[in-house]
Amino acid sequence: MNIGEVSEKSGLPAKTIRYYEEIGLLKIPRDPNGYRRFGDAELHHLSFLARARGLGFSIEDCRALLGLYENAERASADVKRIANEHLEAIEVKIRDLAEMRETLSDLVEACLGDHGPHCAILDGLSKG
Repeated sequence: MNIGEVSEKSGLPAKTIRYYEEIGLLKIPRDPNGYRRFGDAELHHLSFLARARGLGFSIEDCRALLGLYENAERASADVKRIANEHLEAIEVKIRDLAEMRETLSDLVEACLGDHGPHCAILDGLSKG
């Protein structure tokens, strides 16, 4: 397969695939003429990465997860630790977003939204 075909099948843009190769996340074999040669294994790795990135795992987490996936002697505890750390980070983000939503909702509610110069939103933002 060429990069266009594997891009379509994996759901990743060709630019992302090239980037993953550039940073050493993937090793893609090349033909003698220098063209990338994608097989089923490369497609599977790209699909794996697309799913992991879709769940918000960082590049380094993806590197670790892909390494564990390829290691038949891996301990599932190592995989679970990475996933659990990411889940905890997501929970923190959810709490932060909920606090942001509540604060912004309060500011919007307090704003009269009329033609006058007073604005509770700007007052609230200026208080820090």
